[in-house]
Amino acid sequence: MIPETILDNLVFPECPRWHDGALYFSDMHDGIVWRLAPDGSAEKVLEVPALPAGLGWLQDGALLVVSMLDRRVLRLTSQGPVTFADLSGIAAHPANDMVIDREGRAYVGNFGFDLNGGESPRATVLLRVDPDGQVHVAADEMMFPNGAVITPDGGTLVVAETFANRLTAFDIAPDGALAHRRVFARLDRLMPDGICLDAEGCIWVASPGANKVLRVRPGGEIATEIPLPGRDSFACMLGGAGGRDLFICTARDYLPARTREQRAGRIEKVTVDVPGAGLP
Repeated sequence: MIPETILDNLVFPECPRWHDGALYFSDMHDGIVWRLAPDGSAEKVLEVPALPAGLGWLQDGALLVVSMLDRRVLRLTSQGPVTFADLSGIAAHPANDMVIDREGRAYVGNFGFDLNGGESPRATVLLRVDPDGQVHVAADEMMFPNGAVITPDGGTLVVAETFANRLTAFDIAPDGALAHRRVFARLDRLMPDGICLDAEGCIWVASPGANKVLRVRPGGEIATEIPLPGRDSFACMLGGAGGRDLFICTARDYLPARTREQRAGRIEKVTVDVPGAGLP
């Protein structure tokens, strides 16, 4: 399978979501949220000066966007973005990816250390933002909680722990609390970033530094690899009319200064056999 480029000249595309017949994504280091239509036309949805990351929608259809550097979750209104939740009292470093469940609860990751400044990794917390905007610690001792998915029954959350080289699963209680922490997949030296779930319970994993995107079975067996020579994957999403288009966010680097200079970011697409499932 060879992916085709459907949009290029981006800085650092991340956090793709298939929603209402289009692909939404954050061009993180360019400060823009985009909507990419099936015909290839791209429409600017929102500018986020503190850099956009995770995207999701509430039950009323409102778009939520993680604002990384000021550690907020924004809600887009007809008058523009407003603060939905302030994470800065708990998260000391940039906020990152996010998944929203069907009850409107958002699970939000954060760096936990100065990644771009070269600090050594250290553990942080995964946060839960309730529909009223209240912020709670959902799980501690997480090593860079990043991309996340929720199973179709709403009962399981799987989070990529980038610097622990694993996918970690939790049961989701009716009140949104997380329990029964366990390893969904060990990935050896691979670093999981953005992820998406398919209808067979496998997870597609973007992995910086690996020059490929992978489909991983529970336990960690690699079912499929799609090579990405000369570039890396940072996030992925299943969507399209039949749910079998795998959209891949690629770039040559992750450091903001380099990505802004290169503008080598792309949205690529390849058709796979098994459609997407669950959230986002």
